[in-house]
Parts: sequence; structure tokens; C-alpha cells
Amino acid sequence: MTNSFGAKAQITVGSNKVELYRLDALVKAKVGDVATLPYSMRILLENLLRHEDGKTVNPVDVEAVASWNPKQRVEHEVQLRPARVLMQDFTGVPAVCDLAAMRDAFVKLGLPGRSINPLKPADLVIDHSVQIDEYGTPGAFRKNVDLEYARNRERYLFLRWGQQALANMKVVPPGTGICHQVNLEYLAKVVFTEQVGGVTLAYPDSLVGTDSHTTMINGLGVFGWGVGGIEAEAVMLGQPMAMLIPEVVGFELTGQLPPGATATDLVLTVTQMLRKKGVVDKFVEFYGAGIGALSLPDRATIANMAPEYGATMGFFPVDDETLAYLRFTGRPNDHVALVERYCKENMLWHDPSAKLRFADSLSLDLSTVEPSLAGPARPQDRVPLKTSRRSWRRAVGGILGEKSNADAAAIESWSNEGGHAAAPGTLSTTKTVTTDKGTFELGHGSVVIAAITSCTNTSNPSVLMAAGLLARKAVAKGLTTKPWVKTSLAPGSQVVTDYLTEAGVMADLEKLGFYLAGYGCTTCIGNSGPVHDAIANAVKDGNLVVASVLSGNRNFEGRVNPVVRANYLASPPLVVAYALAGTMNIDTETEALGIGSDGKPVFLRDVWPTPAEVAETMRKAIKREQYETRYAHVLDGDADWRSLSVPPGDTFTWDESSTYIRKPTFFDDLAPTPKPVTDIKGARVLAVLGDSVTTDHISPAGNIAKGSPAARYLDAHGVKPADYNQYGARRGNHEVMVRGTFANIRLKNLMLAGVEGGFTRYVSPAGASEQLAIYDAAMKYAADGVPLIVLAGDQYGTGSSRDWAAKGTLLLGVRAVIAKSFERIHRSNLIGMGVIPLQFNPGEDAASLGLTGDEVISIEGIASGIAPKKRLTVKAGTKTFTVTARVDTPQEVEYVLHGGILQYVLRQRAVAAKHGAV
Repeated sequence: MTNSFGAKAQITVGSNKVELYRLDALVKAKVGDVATLPYSMRILLENLLRHEDGKTVNPVDVEAVASWNPKQRVEHEVQLRPARVLMQDFTGVPAVCDLAAMRDAFVKLGLPGRSINPLKPADLVIDHSVQIDEYGTPGAFRKNVDLEYARNRERYLFLRWGQQALANMKVVPPGTGICHQVNLEYLAKVVFTEQVGGVTLAYPDSLVGTDSHTTMINGLGVFGWGVGGIEAEAVMLGQPMAMLIPEVVGFELTGQLPPGATATDLVLTVTQMLRKKGVVDKFVEFYGAGIGALSLPDRATIANMAPEYGATMGFFPVDDETLAYLRFTGRPNDHVALVERYCKENMLWHDPSAKLRFADSLSLDLSTVEPSLAGPARPQDRVPLKTSRRSWRRAVGGILGEKSNADAAAIESWSNEGGHAAAPGTLSTTKTVTTDKGTFELGHGSVVIAAITSCTNTSNPSVLMAAGLLARKAVAKGLTTKPWVKTSLAPGSQVVTDYLTEAGVMADLEKLGFYLAGYGCTTCIGNSGPVHDAIANAVKDGNLVVASVLSGNRNFEGRVNPVVRANYLASPPLVVAYALAGTMNIDTETEALGIGSDGKPVFLRDVWPTPAEVAETMRKAIKREQYETRYAHVLDGDADWRSLSVPPGDTFTWDESSTYIRKPTFFDDLAPTPKPVTDIKGARVLAVLGDSVTTDHISPAGNIAKGSPAARYLDAHGVKPADYNQYGARRGNHEVMVRGTFANIRLKNLMLAGVEGGFTRYVSPAGASEQLAIYDAAMKYAADGVPLIVLAGDQYGTGSSRDWAAKGTLLLGVRAVIAKSFERIHRSNLIGMGVIPLQFNPGEDAASLGLTGDEVISIEGIASGIAPKKRLTVKAGTKTFTVTARVDTPQEVEYVLHGGILQYVLRQRAVAAKHGAV
């Protein structure tokens, strides 16, 4: 490293000498204005200082960040090198598959396969595979764990192989918690150290994660965000991550939360504000006196939902609260001392009086936050609790549309009337249902799923304790959960059940049906498991719009459960409250949750705990020792994990009969050098999609539908429908995943009017057309030698960072996607697979250009050379228009030229290996 600015220095921490790269060296050199630079940008600046090598990082890059002008967009690319990588198993399994396949490709090139390893520390937490099959019983946890192992044995054996064969990778076994909560409570360092030349080098902790909500760790002052699995693999393999210097938006917090408002209400408010502001591809940094009023878990809750408000990060700087949390969660005292000394020494300690420069800013007085939900289909659609009934009635009318048999005026009148006003048209429909819990009436708005789940809220003891205390008061008054509600508790850490038990409220939650169902991501990612068959049949027969209420971060249409069309995000205590009420069609201020054992109505205000009650219970029940005990042997796993027989060998022995793990085809016939790129000629449109198409629509999570292309594949391989498992569990099998691409039951391909699901119109070479499943049509086009295009609207690819949304797109034969705009991670993933993202001109889209999807399309200007944001010409039938190649940086150009990021990395590693550098 060249150290042009003389930043390398040494300090003493305790009895240890520690090297660091000092930011104040730039102050002394009068380079930029570091003192007013946002803290998140200071971490980026330190990363560049430390990696200045005259090749990937030059003095001009350091100067560009230090001199960042918030008043103008800076089109300057820098190379970031994160300290580590975090993965969950849905995205981690395909990453390990790719690494195993890269080892095979290396061997085929005559090079040692064992030289392919993560060069950066990688932590893989198995948290996405548990499903809520059993619920509301003492044996729910054990039953769900048994089913998890039965369904995922092949995957878990494969991950055990990866753990022993791949150096520098740790696997946190199933049943431990959710990756972001484990990261917050255990993995994150805040200040990272490594031995370099026999000396300890300290620097800010930073990471990328293969899950959107990696940003949760920003609440701890750790720099990082979610990326696609493809990009994360490149980082693991030592590649710098190209990025444009970001804009930073400041978010001032003042005051403190009022009684009755929770961190969940706060984050839903922040999400609504920032979505309205528009912060896509930007850093958001929180500042102001209100930060001091927020606990570390409150900050983590806000940071967690950065993907929902559209930001790359939601960053909180390091302060005394950070240190207190590190101590309380069992981090060694000497490391906490290092964090404090390093941050204070290197201009990374929060100074509330600092006047920082931001590209834009907004402010929130915490005292104005009110109890809220968000729904029925987007996290940013906040609904104040006091108007939730009115909002629900309007929402259900909109969901049913013409099938409500009621005009807009009648629905609006009903929405504004009292609790027991008659619903117009089919909105009054009910169905009589009988289950093992009795006979009852099910109608529109019935809450059929109430789930305390997700890293967003189960990492926050205050809202969990509030849920427990609300349950205690409800039980004391004789309230019970409605018999049609599927209840579950699936926290992100084993510590949660320790402190709920210590507080004595676990038993109360259980009396209301909230038994422990698993430790991991469940309902929030679509692993809600089935609702009772009788309920599902009633919903279908009555065309009922039933609801889920969950303490999660995602509520997109079709995500939570196929039966449920309205999903509401809420705090854990509100989840319990709605389980008691059993309906969204309630005004919780004026209507009772139920009738108590004394025959009197019980209102929400009667059972809602006070802040003092929550604080006192937390003080008595939550202890440092709980964290120390739970994380002391976190990598060991339970008896089921330890009994798995680890397959031997430096390369993996692929089982051709496996329906879970198959060798990916991306590196088949990989040549030492890439083929020249060509223009796209004679392409057909695979789908025309509207706005806000999510990665759930493109690469669905949740269950595999009977009769779908993926189901037909599994049928042909002898898999029974009961054993289909979820798409996420089969991400290690490209044959399943390509068939699941664009297979979401709620997808609306505008080429087919009135049709929902993964279908398209196939046009043969002779001009005959027919409606087919998208996969089946794509395979016919492949046989015809016809490349494919997808046309899309605004915010294409929002949602979870699913690499298979890009991998599947490639395997279907799609060469390019033309959209009004792209979500950041999905755009990156498309490039990572060699699919070119193209953007319509402002004010244009498929509809305004008169495109129907029946056109034959050619895209010109690719063969003459790809350049960042190059203008390309599209010819669609008789129409001609231009688009912008959203290949934004020179490094992304290289990835496209090589056919993808992993092909690029593999070729680079092969060259290095032949020269003895690996």
C-alpha cells in the first residue's frame, strides 16, 4: 500500500500496540473537509485510505470522498473492500454451489480446486428453512425442527461439506436464530482487527450480506448493506466492490417516543417519510438529539428497514449506547475498550454538536409518532391505528374491485360509519367453518395468521416484552385468541425465549397460542405454513379477503401465504391484540378486543402495558449471562446437526438424482477468454410487467404450487407433493429455480388480459400463438433459437435480494430487461449474470410507446462496445426508440463482457493461479 497521505499510524490500547489509518491525516494535509463529512462517508474514506495501492485505489479517489460536495451528484467510482460477508441459507446454498462448481472448473483448467476459497471471512446462518407447520402447541418447536431436517437433509449435508472444505467460512446451524439478529448480538465487531506483518491492524467493521436486511447492523455503527449472492461471492473471492460515491441524506431525530408508541411505530413512520422523500441508492444517516433517546435495538429496528424505505443504508454512528450494547450482549471488555479508543481516536465517535454536510435532510419529532400498522401490501403504506378500520374497509373494497358488487360511494360511506354498520354488496359475505377448535363465521378481514416473527422486531426486547405483558393482562382478564387465528412465535435469537421465560410472560403468550414455533425467518418470508384446510376452502369458496398481522418487514402481495390477500405489519403487542380481536374490521379505540371472564368488554387500552412496566420487567429479566451462554457454543449446533455425516473431499461429489443440490451450469464450457458481445436480434418479449414488480414475483419464495412447471419437474423425479418444500429450500437446484422464475401466482403479465400467474403468449416461427407457462414458452423459444426480452415498469425488482431472480432470468434465455427504473440490488444482480438492464427515457414506458409484447425486437449498439450508461437503439416492430444501458461503472462493463461477475472472477483467479499468485 502506498500511504500517500501519511495516514498509517500506531496507538496503544491497554497493553497492545494497534495500527490504524488516521482520518485526521487528511485534515492535516488539508484534503477535503473530514470534520463535516457524514460518519458513514468517513468509514468509506478510511476504507480507501487503507487500500490505496495505485491501481484500484488512487489518491484521487481519497480526495473525491474527502471533498464530497453534497450539492451535486458525484459520478466518481470507487472500489470498496468490505471486511466480511454475511449469508443466510436461502442465498448461501447457491453461493456454496457456485464455489463448488468453480472448484470443478478450476480442476478442469488443470488448477487445484482447493485454491478456490473465500478470501474474506464469511458467516452463513441457517435461518430461512424452518416453516410453521405445527403451531399453538407445546410440541410445535420440536415438530417443526424435525420437519426442517427431514426436508433439508441434503442441503444441510452440503453446507456441512462447505464448512469443512472451504477455508474462512463459518456456518451457524439451524435453530440458532436469524442471521441479522445473530450478527447484531454476536458476529459484528464494530471495529475489526487482523494480523498484518505481525502487527494488529484495526479498522471499521464492514460487510455485505446476501439479504436485504443486512442494514440492521447499521444501528450498531457497522457499515454494510445487502447485495445479491452473486456480488457477495465476488467479494468473498477478494474482488473489490465498485460503487459510485453515494449521496447521503440526513435524517434528524428530536424528542422522544410518547407512551403507547413503539419502535415498530417509529420505523413505519420513518419508512413512510423516506419513501415519500425518495432515497433509492442513497445513504441515510440519522443525527440529532433524538438519537440519545433511542436504545440500540430501537436503532437497529430503524436500520433494518432501509430496503423498505429504499436506502442503501440507514446509519447510526457509534456512541456510548453502542458500547453499552456490546458489553450487555457479552462482547469481551477489552474489545469494547478497543472500539471506544479507536472510534474516538479516528473521528468516528458521534458528536451530537457536529454540523455535518448532507445532500438533503428531513426531520422527525419522536413525540409525534403514533401507534401504527402498514398494509395491506406495502411496508411504506402506514396506517395510523386510530383509523385502521376505515383504512381496512377502503382496502378490501379496492382488492375486490368489481367483485365487491358495491359502488365507490357505498364503500366510502361504509368506511366512515361505525363498527357494526352493514357492509355493502359482497363485502358482507361470511362462511361457516368448522375445525378442531369449533364452528365459527369467517368473513372479509378475518385475521387468520398472527405471527411474532422477523429480525426487525424480535431483536428488540422492548416490543417483545410489551407483547408478553399485554398477553399477561389479557389472560388475567379471561381473553382468548379467536379460533381461526394461526398464532406463532419465531424469534431471531434463543436469548429471546430466555428472557421471556425469566420475566414469567412466556406462559401467558403460550396460553394465547403463541408457543415457540422455531428460531428463524418464518411468516415474514412466506414460511407461514398452511392454514387449516377448512379455512382455506372457505376463503376460496367465499372469495374472502382474509388478513395476516405480523411483526415483520415485508408484506408484499402473495408473500405471506397463498390464502391471504391482505398483510399488515405491526408491533408484537399489536400482533397479540389482533389475535384476540380476530379481525381487521375493528376500531381498537372504541370497540372491545373481547369479553372478559367478568362479562365486561376489554379494550386495547385495558391491556396495553405502560413504558415503566416494560422497562422494569426488562431490567429484571434480561441479563448479559443469557447472551454469553447462548453464544458460547453457537457453531456446535444441536444433536441433529452434529449427527450429519460430512461428505469428504476438496471437490463436492454431485448426486445426479438429487432434487435439492445440483451442479450449476454457469461455468460449463468456460473458455479462458470471453466471446465478443453481440447485438440482440430477432428477440421476443417474454413478459410485459407493470410497476413495483418485486423479486417475490420474479423468483417466488414460499410453497411450490401443484401443477406448476417446478411441481411437474419434481413429480417426474418421484417427489410427492407433500415433500415439494419451498422454492427457497431448493435454491441449490437450478432446474427447480428456473421453472419457478416468474411463476408467482399473483404475477400479472400484461400480454394476457385478465390472467394472473406465470403465463405468457408464445409465438411460433410460423406466427401461431398460444398461452403457456412462462418456463414452457421460454424453452420453446430456446429451441427456436430466439433470444428474449422483458419489459417492465417502475421500481422493477424491489424486495428481497434474491440472486435467483437474476439467475433464473438468464436461464430462461432473457438477454435484457427494459424497465422504467430498477431496484439497486436487482439491477446489480442482473449485471452479475450478464443480463443487461436497460432503462426507458424519462416519461416513456411500454404503454406510452404502444408496445404490446407481440413485437419482434432488436437492440443495437452492444456489439460496438458497452460503456457506462451508453445509449442503445431499440427497434420493436415498426417502432424505434432509445434506452440507457444501466451498466453504471467500468467494472460493471467488465462483468457484462465476461458474461457475468463469477466468470470474470474465475478467469482472474485462473490467471493468478498460473502465475503462482493463488
